[in-house]
Amino acid sequence: MIFDDSNPTDPLPLEPTQPSHPEPQPAEAPAVTIHSFMEGAPPDQTPAATFPAIPEDIRVPWDWIDLVIFALLALGGAFAVSIGLIFAFSAFHVSVAQLRASASLRTYYAILNQVLLSFALIGFMALQIRTRAPVPFWRTIGWRRLETGRIPKTTAYAGLIAGGLLLSMLVQLVSNISRPKTKLPIEVFFQDRRSAILLMVVSVVFAPFLEETIFRGYIYPAIARSFGIATSVIVTGTLFGLMHAPQLWGGWLQIALLVLVGVLLTYARAATRTVLASYLLHLSYNSFLFLAFVIGSHWFRAVPRH
Repeated sequence: MIFDDSNPTDPLPLEPTQPSHPEPQPAEAPAVTIHSFMEGAPPDQTPAATFPAIPEDIRVPWDWIDLVIFALLALGGAFAVSIGLIFAFSAFHVSVAQLRASASLRTYYAILNQVLLSFALIGFMALQIRTRAPVPFWRTIGWRRLETGRIPKTTAYAGLIAGGLLLSMLVQLVSNISRPKTKLPIEVFFQDRRSAILLMVVSVVFAPFLEETIFRGYIYPAIARSFGIATSVIVTGTLFGLMHAPQLWGGWLQIALLVLVGVLLTYARAATRTVLASYLLHLSYNSFLFLAFVIGSHWFRAVPRH
């Protein structure tokens, strides 16, 4: 016989006894650092409620509000650069009246203005990204390797270059359907040989790199992250075309075609998830345009020297 000395009237213990086999507790979710956010953490490590199905190439530490600040900075920067260039020209004894009267000087002024402003804006972008997150600037801004899958890289690169050439030819053919009755503002840059050559060099060497970094690298992912990829393709491409509208003012078909070109360049960026693709298309597009001009001008013989 077993004696039980416990009293059934005693109160229950205040603290529950621990079971011999405690139930496993859910593991604490690992912290999502900026590194995992930018480089693409596995799905089970990224809270779906925080970043729902965001492609890696648009996981950027800025959004559309930053684009508003960027636009205001661009406007202020354009004014500051313009004033600075006027003072710089005056230091070389070039007055504002002389600047307006000379097509060559206006070409130098416009090109310097655009290049200096673009580099200043890219510098701001680099500073903003570095101060917000310790991530590589160029990869974050969209300059990634072109992933071609089973397609040989040589074939992929050649296809992008051929695509730019074809796009340029089609734009030229359609543009000839309705030529503007008056000269376009951009035609002033082709009134002398030196200005034309300088514009060609800048448009091939600098413009594709600068414009792709700003539009497809900075503007596109912020809009895509906030409003969707399709919206961003259309909006970014339209902004790209409208930025060139002052050069083509009066040629409404030409402006519409350039908007279409901007949309196609942005689509290439979205489809390949790298700025490199849109850059190659842009580079090829500009190169063919100026190659056609060189051939059409009989290797500049039809362009005045001064």
